Amino acid sequence: MKKRHYTRICTLAAMAMATAFAAIAYGHSASPTASGHDGYRLVFADEFDLPDGSQPDSTVWGRCKRYNHGWNRWISTSTEVVYIKKGKLVLKAIPNTIEPTDTAPMLTGAIESRGKLGFQYGRVDVRMKSSHKTGNFPAAWMKPETIDPNRYGEIDIVEGCGDLKVAQQTLHNHLSVVLKKKYGQNAFRKELKMDKWHIYSVVWTPTRITFLIDNKETGTYNKATDKSILQQGQWTFDRPFYLILNQSVGNGLYPCMMPQMDETYETQVDWVRVYQK
Repeated sequence: MKKRHYTRICTLAAMAMATAFAAIAYGHSASPTASGHDGYRLVFADEFDLPDGSQPDSTVWGRCKRYNHGWNRWISTSTEVVYIKKGKLVLKAIPNTIEPTDTAPMLTGAIESRGKLGFQYGRVDVRMKSSHKTGNFPAAWMKPETIDPNRYGEIDIVEGCGDLKVAQQTLHNHLSVVLKKKYGQNAFRKELKMDKWHIYSVVWTPTRITFLIDNKETGTYNKATDKSILQQGQWTFDRPFYLILNQSVGNGLYPCMMPQMDETYETQVDWVRVYQK
């Protein structure tokens, strides 16, 4: 049985030290294990071991808001799509039969740590499982705390791809998203049964981002050395990011991502852990 490990580190001293190291600036620390990976130390963990039916810890997580993007177009604040059960975070996408005033055909669950837990550099591990239903689009990912239209950045620790038995891990920067230019390989796919438990990881340093699945490297993206490439926004990963966990459905652009509107989709997260040096 998992044990809950939360202690507040938001004292002024802790925050000052964290800022000095470009480490955790706010949030919680926890230590399921005292040591980390290759010199990293555990600075945050959520084991999701609150009582069944609980919402995630509100001092760390908040609900994502609904916007017009594909992944968040049907986000709901309903407790039917985000809750804790048997020591797992459960995220769902369900047919909308419970919110008569909401015109969304489905309701989807998503949480984020924005404004509550942010960090710059380190290793993130997420133990998660989902399904291979057509249209399934779960994700564990990261976005910058500060929005800058000239410096787009996104780190996708893992995304599901509908009924394809693959896991995708991707980096998006200003160069690729806004300028539509390619610099190196930024997306990595691995054949995988995502309906089984796996640990999805990212190791983020000032000059390199490496993805792993079950502690095996799947791909690496390096900071450019060409100043002209950097000036176009190739490396927008030099600032604090926050975490997002969500269960969405595809938009039908590809057959594997066609949502089944009468189906229920579910993703479970066993734990999230953040390590830093």
